[in-house]
Amino acid sequence: MPRKQRSGKYKIKTHKATAKRFRLTGSGMLVRTKGGKSHLRRRASKRTKRLFTEMLPVQGRGIKKRVERLAPYLKKSE
Repeated sequence: MPRKQRSGKYKIKTHKATAKRFRLTGSGMLVRTKGGKSHLRRRASKRTKRLFTEMLPVQGRGIKKRVERLAPYLKKSE
């Protein structure tokens, strides 16, 4: 069976670490997780630990541009 012809552009590999750290909201806003929430949290207050669960909107234009390049197929969160 003959192979299907490719149409022009190449597929880009997704940078997996970036894809795991960032999400797109329903309105298309890029949000990020907070760092430092995996271990050494016993001494932290409950309020501090609760704040780690929030996702913050990405501010810088340069960072947004870099994330788009590293994770071109980033989907909106379902």
